[in-house]
Amino acid sequence: MKQDISEQVRAGWRVPAFKVQLDSEGRSPWCVVIPVINEGARIRNLLERMAALRIHEAADVIIVDGGSTDGSLEHEFLTSKGVRTLLLKTGPGKLSAQLRCAYAFALDEGYEGIVTIDGNDKDDPDAIPRFIEELQNGVDFVQASRYLSGGIAENTPKSRDLAIRLIHAPMLSLFSGFRWTDTTQGFRAYSRKMLLDPRVAPFRDVFNTYELLAYLSYRVPKLGYRCVELATTRRYPKGEVPTKISSVRGNLSVLQVLFKACFGAYNPS
Repeated sequence: MKQDISEQVRAGWRVPAFKVQLDSEGRSPWCVVIPVINEGARIRNLLERMAALRIHEAADVIIVDGGSTDGSLEHEFLTSKGVRTLLLKTGPGKLSAQLRCAYAFALDEGYEGIVTIDGNDKDDPDAIPRFIEELQNGVDFVQASRYLSGGIAENTPKSRDLAIRLIHAPMLSLFSGFRWTDTTQGFRAYSRKMLLDPRVAPFRDVFNTYELLAYLSYRVPKLGYRCVELATTRRYPKGEVPTKISSVRGNLSVLQVLFKACFGAYNPS
């Protein structure tokens, strides 16, 4: 399955330090990347659901841990649920840094496409085979949407719902040239070809927190790649919202990233 990446290309990547803590032989041309940090019962429940759906038979499952200390990623449990690989990011950075680790590993391993789903168990993993089908059909960017016909948005915080519908999705639609309806969530899929395009260049240190998600939603359609949205289910639990984004400072940071992405601040020089 491995496909060589030229030394010149690979030398230009900036990938945070990480360790491979658990690994077995890959069996599929597709993989599912799950970023986590201290998700506790949520990641375990997600993996239980994925195992019941036999997702590991359609794609290799790769978890990238940002430094969990809650004991939720015990190796025997992961193996029993079909997880192929556990990566531990040891270098600096948050979500985008974790994703750079996992995507670099996946591309080095030769995967043709990558599906990413958050480890907080808000997304329904039964949609993963449909993401893979779109990649097989030549789509380069598949985005989950709770707002398309057939999608389900349950218990979405009102402030977040309004921000997505009135600011985030409209801005990225306007500036990218593709009509997005749901742009903040990480349930999406990318083709190998797109991620290796030097005009995209995702392996840069500027992608540290949430920049990579907004940047790719802006940049990929601008370059003419095939993009689609799929109707999916996203359920927030009642009560406390499981999120790594703080209510005021974190949301302001997300908006700042949005504006920078839309005005080309993250484009490769």
